[in-house]
Amino acid sequence: MNKLAGKVAVVTGASKGIGSGIAEALAAAGAAVIINYASSKVEADAVVTAITEKGGKALAVQGDVSSKTDAEAIIAAAISAFGRLDILVNNSGIYEFGRIEEITPEHFHRQFNVNVLGLIQVTQAAVPYLGKGSSIINISSVCSQVTPPNAAVYVGTKGAVDAITGSLAKELGPKQIRVNAINPGLTKTEGTHSANMVATDRERTVITQTPLQRVGEISDIAPIAVFLASDDARWLTGEILIAAGGLR
Repeated sequence: MNKLAGKVAVVTGASKGIGSGIAEALAAAGAAVIINYASSKVEADAVVTAITEKGGKALAVQGDVSSKTDAEAIIAAAISAFGRLDILVNNSGIYEFGRIEEITPEHFHRQFNVNVLGLIQVTQAAVPYLGKGSSIINISSVCSQVTPPNAAVYVGTKGAVDAITGSLAKELGPKQIRVNAINPGLTKTEGTHSANMVATDRERTVITQTPLQRVGEISDIAPIAVFLASDDARWLTGEILIAAGGLR
């Protein structure tokens, strides 16, 4: 499958989890991929190795998306290494949960600075290089729809991502740049394991609320990103694709 042959992609937060799965899937479809990471260099290098050992092209680039300078440097690295940019996956994100009385300005800004400001800054840096047929894919969350308790700030960031997706789709549509979002449900990743969100009562509760009766795998999400990045999705923009087994 080479539906992305000749394309260049940047995936933020791609050293592990959904980001690494998307990066590997884009590479398998023929794209050269920038593997952005904030601090997990060893894991990012492992993703690069996994791609290059299969004949793909990838480069790990460190950068904190909440820093404007770093955001610009991530995109500059893609242009320097591969000469163009066609696909941007805004995957970097953090989550911290807490009751309303536990929310502090620091708790708020940590999440909004990465999940929202980071997305805007990387997109801002990328747009001058994105041409006709390019694709921006924002990784949001089903939480923006189901709005669970004890997650007001995180849910707020993902609601913002959904709204930004729609606004940018209209703004960038005249340039023939498509902007869509994927909203995964609970997905098995290193992060959800370490946060005790899977293999626990929390996972079992989610399963009872999910029509397909399981939580997600990275392999459920990555092909959707390949689809949105490809010409198969040429008539889709401003869409919020909920990938959560029917959970609403």
